[in-house]
Amino acid sequence: MRISSDLFNAFLKCPTKCWLRAAGEPASGNAYAEWVKSQSGSYHVTEIELLLSETPKGEVAVSPPLENLKAAKWRLATNLAMHARMNPYVLESELHALERAPSEGRGRPPQFMPIRFIFMNKLGEVDKLLLAFDAFVLSKVTGREIGFGKIIHGDDRSALKVKTAAFFGEVRKCIERVAALLSSPTPPDLVLNRHCGECEFQTRCRQKAIEADDLSLLSGMSEKERKKLHSKGIFTITQLSYTFRPRRRPKRMRDKREKYHHSLKALAIREKKIHIVGRPELKIEGTPIYLDVEGLPDRDLYYLIGMRIGSGDSAVHHSLWADTAADEGKIWREFLGILQTVEKPVLIHYGSYETGFLKRMGERHGKPPESSVAARTIQAAVNLLSVLFARVYFPTFSNGLKEIAGYLGVRWSDSAGTGAQAIRWRHEWAASGARLQKLSLLTYNAEDCKALDVVANKLVELTQAFSNAGSSPPEGVVNTTTLKREHPYGFKRNTFAFPELNVINRAAYWDYQRERIYVKSDANLKRAPTPGARRPHVIAPNKIIECASPRSCPKCASEKFFKHTKYCKTIFDLKFMRHGIKRWVTRYRYHRYQCQGCGTVFQPEETCWGKSKCGSGIMAYSLYLHIELRLPQLLTADKLNRLFGFHLDSTTISRFKADAAENYKGTFEALVNRLCRGRLLHVDETKVNLKDKDGFVWVFANMEDVAYIYSDTREGDLLQTMLKDFKGVLVSDFYAAYDSIQCPQQKCLIHLIRDLNEDVLKHPYDEELKQLTLAFAVLLKPMVGSIDRYGLKSRFLKKHLPSVKQFYRRISESNLQSEAAVKVKERLEKHRDKLFTFLSYDGVPWNNNNAEHAVKPFARFRHMSGGLSTEKGLRNHLVLLSLCQTCKYMGVDFLEFLRSGEKDIHAFADSRRRQRRRCGCDR
Repeated sequence: MRISSDLFNAFLKCPTKCWLRAAGEPASGNAYAEWVKSQSGSYHVTEIELLLSETPKGEVAVSPPLENLKAAKWRLATNLAMHARMNPYVLESELHALERAPSEGRGRPPQFMPIRFIFMNKLGEVDKLLLAFDAFVLSKVTGREIGFGKIIHGDDRSALKVKTAAFFGEVRKCIERVAALLSSPTPPDLVLNRHCGECEFQTRCRQKAIEADDLSLLSGMSEKERKKLHSKGIFTITQLSYTFRPRRRPKRMRDKREKYHHSLKALAIREKKIHIVGRPELKIEGTPIYLDVEGLPDRDLYYLIGMRIGSGDSAVHHSLWADTAADEGKIWREFLGILQTVEKPVLIHYGSYETGFLKRMGERHGKPPESSVAARTIQAAVNLLSVLFARVYFPTFSNGLKEIAGYLGVRWSDSAGTGAQAIRWRHEWAASGARLQKLSLLTYNAEDCKALDVVANKLVELTQAFSNAGSSPPEGVVNTTTLKREHPYGFKRNTFAFPELNVINRAAYWDYQRERIYVKSDANLKRAPTPGARRPHVIAPNKIIECASPRSCPKCASEKFFKHTKYCKTIFDLKFMRHGIKRWVTRYRYHRYQCQGCGTVFQPEETCWGKSKCGSGIMAYSLYLHIELRLPQLLTADKLNRLFGFHLDSTTISRFKADAAENYKGTFEALVNRLCRGRLLHVDETKVNLKDKDGFVWVFANMEDVAYIYSDTREGDLLQTMLKDFKGVLVSDFYAAYDSIQCPQQKCLIHLIRDLNEDVLKHPYDEELKQLTLAFAVLLKPMVGSIDRYGLKSRFLKKHLPSVKQFYRRISESNLQSEAAVKVKERLEKHRDKLFTFLSYDGVPWNNNNAEHAVKPFARFRHMSGGLSTEKGLRNHLVLLSLCQTCKYMGVDFLEFLRSGEKDIHAFADSRRRQRRRCGCDR
């Protein structure tokens, strides 16, 4: 197998191009690709001639033999064909030129520097890798590393010295990928990319992609997104179109731009209709000026400014042409002058190229005065692409002007005209001065301006159509808010084609049959009462207390007062007995009294119980059911009503939560302070959906305490504030926000080994990754064994520190080629000081299970609430959940703690332990 520099270059741009060239596939034709090849060849010849003219004839060699390069006497050689064997393939490279620096002393070999010629003024990473490939092949031929190379490029013959040795690792990886690619008898998966416009196989590949309905036709989709869809079994645009689900946006997001949905783009293509998200917003209040600029990005030159003033047949077009770079300032001033003459000009363009043009030209040739019409017009320029992006989905593969305008009926006189072809036309005109190329450019630019006019008018039309609420969209346009979300397994009402079918279907409903059909044939159903038909049951009190009269007026202390009004108050509660719970209703009877001296109306002190009719027992039990047993508030109230005959509702349970959260606020704050000042802290975070926004819940935990804290964002500001004085060991996952905390840290190794395992499963043939993962597992396994035997005691775990140093020394010396293995290596080295902290500290776990275990109860509540909680309700729940989980970690009963009236969980736990010890002594 032979890998040439030509195939290597093709692979860097597109693997399919590399395979097709190696297979000898005939080119389908691309004028720009042919022009680039011609320019490269002529630039190569010209630069060789210049180098030869600058070098003495006796020091020049053309295609010299390669058998004994070390003994060569020439200083410059050109057109060297290199062949180097790198089992199991042969590398081939034709060096444009090679410089030889003579030996600097006895025993020192001469130095070689490969030279590559590139006609472009701007260089990219691909150009440096090509030079590195030349140097790599040369190093194989000479038997020693070629550290540097040179690229001569551009109109000014600029020379760039490149440290080629730094690219050898990447070159080796690419060579292995090329070898694997060429060893396959079938071409790689077809993927269209940005290079397609410059490739000779463009027509062939695009036709095959259209036939396969390939996802890469959607130009805005990244490789990562495409692979993610492939992993879900989605390979075509049609398949992707069925995945779009319209979602109602929350109020807080209505003023923010909707994200771009590739699935909606696919749906628009499948249905061949324009799809609208929200309301398009484009109003042209003034005279529209459609701007399109042509330039040479390689030279930072703008040579043609097209301006179409007005719309339709009455529009006037201006073409401002610059013959050379010196004329660029002149056409800029002409452009500003035209803006000044237009009444209420509105500048409209498409994409970021014109945005950059307006900014750079103002910096180069002067901005118009701030108060001028031109300055205000440029400042308020409208980018149509930003108007339609993620709002208007045309049934086209991309959001390019030519595709969208082509869908709207615009046609170009030269169908092959593109931005790349315009660059070719300009260079050909500069070389020959031919009028045909200039005319082609002027026509192409004018037609782009006309296309811009058509697209803008369509957006204005859509804006007007959607400005009236309730109005139906135009034909061929779909408002996504009217799309129904299909639930394949949900309950739904059927829509029937005939009303007779609908009548038959309605007769089969469960309620209809039970209330209208079955009662006619079953007498028992007639006697069954309907829910809600029962009268509320009056609960008799278990105890009646007659409140004694007070001795004096609480205001003036007078003993002269008289009975004012008679009252009674019923308190519903639960009485906890040794083997059960009983409803307990207490009725208090008392009088209100009025002082004869000051006229104050008062009642006995023991009757000041507040507004609630429920006692502390029922409140504690309802919180136990809701917080610890995770019953929803509605179900909690229903269970209490059925078991004890109460008449509670979910609002009452919510009020219990709010009162309890306020009552235990000090307890919660004491927990948080205890955690943030301890010697060990586990932290984790999870997302939560609220009724009107999204937020995050942070979990702080150690061996005894747990606290849940709400935050609007996932940013590290909360951590910085709460842990600014923390001096213990922080155990966490690999989220970057934790790295900013200045304290010893232990990363969760369970997270790490799971990630390593997933990488191995994703890359089953990557031997380097397997060996690295196995080495880490072999390192960690004895540590886990020591922990199982001796516990988390550093005096038994420090013996593993030399193994850690040896492991890191081995991986630092390894020369890994696999991309996945290199990433794992970098991750291990980055977190070296945070992976094995548990070996040096007593009582520090090697995982974050304490926090992750505490996340689970909240995750169950999150699932139960279904995103309907408010921020206030969530904060109340987190306070009580913190107490519940701390009770579990402390080994005490949450219900007993609530009933006890105690505020300090640790004091309550100590009292329970003392009580158990006393009971043990008594027995």
